[in-house]
Amino acid sequence: MQLLNEILIKEYLTNNPIPDESGVVKYEPVKYRWSHGATDTHLGDGLLVYSLIMMNRAKVCVCIGSGGGFIPRIMTQARMDLWEQKIFDGNPAKEWGDIGTTIIIDAANGVGGFTDWVDENSFLRNHYSPQVILNTSERAYYDYFVRQDIKIDYLHIDGDHSYEGVKKDFELYSTIMSENGIITIHDTDQKYHDTFLIPNNQLDHFDSFDGPAKFINELENNTEWNLVNLKNFIMFDSKRPTTTGIAIVTKKNNKKSE
Repeated sequence: MQLLNEILIKEYLTNNPIPDESGVVKYEPVKYRWSHGATDTHLGDGLLVYSLIMMNRAKVCVCIGSGGGFIPRIMTQARMDLWEQKIFDGNPAKEWGDIGTTIIIDAANGVGGFTDWVDENSFLRNHYSPQVILNTSERAYYDYFVRQDIKIDYLHIDGDHSYEGVKKDFELYSTIMSENGIITIHDTDQKYHDTFLIPNNQLDHFDSFDGPAKFINELENNTEWNLVNLKNFIMFDSKRPTTTGIAIVTKKNNKKSE
């Protein structure tokens, strides 16, 4: 018997269940799940995200950028499971109860990928009910998080993939993390970007797509942060997707003992 529930994974996390006119349900893969190394019954690096939230008892979970809503689903599922396991107490309402909230920030402008969950009737929004901010991450930072003095327990950065964009998201949001907050950054494997075939007429659009890998390389020498960059791109054949890289970042305790 496996530890993980494959039926739940397939029907809620890695696919969108779509019933036809006769009521027969078909499963449509969540967009961009492959970049996390996920399949119908395998969570890929989503299992790492789930585990970090469970371990850190994270309540306020924020995802910057999400084409298919894969990570936001896992964020909310982890918070729900913490309540089921009696780690969280109180009202288990997904967004307005005592188990925290999942917030998605996405300009939904088609740059870097297209979102399919903007419609309020989408499976993601119907079943997992995240808070959605359809605007830039910079605007959301100043006009939502700062104004309401919100502290983040778990942050996933997967929005603007230019070096400047990733750096700005990190520099802004890292200042409003809770004491033991955890940050993950997606698409940090340079090998993924080096082997990506780009049509000549799209070179300008993809020229700065390797920002996460460049920023992580710079962050390795930063004395304020702990960094673990995980990658397994092209470890297996093409029939078994592998992650495009995910880095875990936490604040160092640089206070000297008196």
